[in-house]
Amino acid sequence: MSLLQKIKALSSAYSPHTVSLRRHLHAHPELSYQEFQTVKFVAEQLKLAGIESEPVATTGLVAQIKGKNPEKKTVALRADMDALPIVEENSVIYKSKNPGVMHACGHDVHTSSLLTTARILNELKDEFDGTIRFLFQPGEEKNPGGASYMIRDGALDNPRPAAILGQHVFPLLPAGKVGFREGMYMASADEIYLKVIGKGGHGAAPDLAIDPIVIASHIIIALQQIISRNANPRQPTVLTFGNIIGHGATNIIPNEVNIAGTFRAMNEVWRESALIKIKKMAESIAEGMGGKCEVDISRGYPYLENNPPLTRRIRQAAVEYLGPENVVDIDITLGAEDFAYYSQLVPAAFYRLGTNNVSKGINSYVHTPTFDIDEDALSIGPGLMAWMAVQELLQ
Repeated sequence: MSLLQKIKALSSAYSPHTVSLRRHLHAHPELSYQEFQTVKFVAEQLKLAGIESEPVATTGLVAQIKGKNPEKKTVALRADMDALPIVEENSVIYKSKNPGVMHACGHDVHTSSLLTTARILNELKDEFDGTIRFLFQPGEEKNPGGASYMIRDGALDNPRPAAILGQHVFPLLPAGKVGFREGMYMASADEIYLKVIGKGGHGAAPDLAIDPIVIASHIIIALQQIISRNANPRQPTVLTFGNIIGHGATNIIPNEVNIAGTFRAMNEVWRESALIKIKKMAESIAEGMGGKCEVDISRGYPYLENNPPLTRRIRQAAVEYLGPENVVDIDITLGAEDFAYYSQLVPAAFYRLGTNNVSKGINSYVHTPTFDIDEDALSIGPGLMAWMAVQELLQ
């Protein structure tokens, strides 16, 4: 039996176990940087499989499997573990037991899948050269991103991996298929907070007030011109304000208005330029209208770069594992992922695992209260990543 056949057989055989891991994690979600029970569970599962691990970044951990000639090359594999502040609406036996917290982005899938990948590779460690490192990471959903803490605490050191792979659920693809994209794939993400300060007063006497709602309205409209008039039209970029709070009334002009939004870009030079323009324009408009604007920019993740040669290699490995009919090319997205931090330091490839099944009614998008997956994907994900890893060790 070839190594490919062995990996496929083990991935299929462990599928019920992978499903049970995923359901446990789904039922016990924890928010970003609070994954204390999750990381304890992961460490216990690794130990049961004969794999030692070390804590890192408070609620993260790193494990390694050494094959023959372990110094030859190191490849890293990453899974994120945190959940979202969402009330789950699914009626399933593994529904969240933590009110208001839900694995609505598939991190339970990523973690359970990587646990089984580690089990498979540990059983086959005498059949490949090199070392495979496993990164179980906290806080992907919240700035500054758990990946930055993993890097800070040495998860990519001693030695630095030659490559790192990340897998993410993709409800736009049917279970059984995987998607790849070379080059720039996901956007940087910064949070914009504006406090527009005026002078409150009676709605019938606006001349005696400095209306922060009117000022805020001008700022929101004007900032869109940074995108339409300053961004390269061929460069994807988005500025969206999704929250505005004034606390006035029909006849009350409030003292201040708070606005919150997100800025996305796929070019670091443009990103820096745009953030400066946003701050200057918001401040100057408010000042010109007699008020003041305090600008707070929470820096988020950089853009995610999929190393082209690496992505081509693992795509070919996926073709070998699944067949060409189940491997597709996907488009860029203005979504963001803190896996991008790794991609700035190490050749990286972030690919998508199809998880939907319309016939089963499983087609909700991520970050929604009805998100779920076709668990048949869990018979594919672990073995596919294991095969990609050992193939990359050969390069």
